[in-house]
Amino acid sequence: MAAAGEPPGLGAGGLTAEERLLRDTAREFAQREVAPTAIERDEAERFDRSIFTRMGELGLTGAPLPESVGGAGFSYLGWTLVMEELGAADMASAVTLSVHVLSQYPVVTFGTAAQHTDWLAPMVAGEALGAFCLTEPHAGSDAAALRTRAVRLAADGSEIAADAPSTDVASYRLHGSKIWISNAPEADRYLVFATIDAAKGPKGITAFLVEKGTPGFRFGAHERKMGIRACPAAELIFDGADIPAARRLGDEGQGYRIALSALAEGRISIAAACVGIGRSALEQSAAYLQQRTAFGAPLAELQGLRFTIAEMAREVAAARALTHEAARAKDRGEPIGEWSSLAKWTASDAAMRVATDAVQLFGGSGYSRETGIERLMRDAKGAQIYEGTNQVHREIVAREVLARTSI
Repeated sequence: MAAAGEPPGLGAGGLTAEERLLRDTAREFAQREVAPTAIERDEAERFDRSIFTRMGELGLTGAPLPESVGGAGFSYLGWTLVMEELGAADMASAVTLSVHVLSQYPVVTFGTAAQHTDWLAPMVAGEALGAFCLTEPHAGSDAAALRTRAVRLAADGSEIAADAPSTDVASYRLHGSKIWISNAPEADRYLVFATIDAAKGPKGITAFLVEKGTPGFRFGAHERKMGIRACPAAELIFDGADIPAARRLGDEGQGYRIALSALAEGRISIAAACVGIGRSALEQSAAYLQQRTAFGAPLAELQGLRFTIAEMAREVAAARALTHEAARAKDRGEPIGEWSSLAKWTASDAAMRVATDAVQLFGGSGYSRETGIERLMRDAKGAQIYEGTNQVHREIVAREVLARTSI
């Protein structure tokens, strides 16, 4: 049983006092400063930088990062509480923050001391907004098939062969494009994945830290999305953008590993935001059924509708419990690939079902853009697609289960 006043799904251990404080801080911020403008920003497809700035002032932009790089050092379970509160208020703001943190984790793990100081520190503080740049026009779920190229250059600008020592490389010249990059073009700092040697497949992929305004780097089309519209997404175009070797993250050929490790963490974050969508849909539906009357009585007295509320509550509680267990696995230092896929797949599907039920319960009001109920459904649909489609996560889980099962 959860502690008094806590929603189901927190697990036997409950929350620490520190985690409760973090959750309450995020809830107060989300409801007071984010939720009131969520419908308007969605309608206008407007990104509000002041919300991100305020997140930085509250320490949310580095909440789960270690204190050694300036972060708050909160548990990853604590981080999921932040994401649930933001998801309940506005999924677009949740995605902006999730992607920002996603783009920092690889720098924490693979970055040099200099990169921690000059690249990471402003991001942790919320002074610079980050983006994670992997998807390409022909390479979404199949990330290893990316075609953005990184040409190795010597100090004099001449090209260096792929088999020459990396110590001879002074810079890299990027050519190619990325699409569906969340936070672009508003982001200041971009973690970009490109291949040095396409013949090596995943082993040729390398990660680079690219700053907005770099010559040869520009933005293309802006995505016109069904949901999560106040979080921008745009195409990135690299037409001979020169990146100093000091801005390579990790070793040559480590990029694919870097990307996958970061995505596993990001999926738990998105799962938590999806729990927030479901919770918001559930709470608003329960309040509506108690306020609205039909046939001489509140709608909440109709058994069919009461059962729908119960099923919605079950979906949210189950998704929350699985998401929190995935976060606890990360906090324990365990492998989280399967956990993160289970959490993201389950929570986003639950959010879609619960939000759809909410639209149905609200009737015409739910279908109207005035109430914000249909926005929950549109946002949930996006969550089923990004951070790996839920079909891909089924494949990941099946592979893990079969690999550990002997016959």
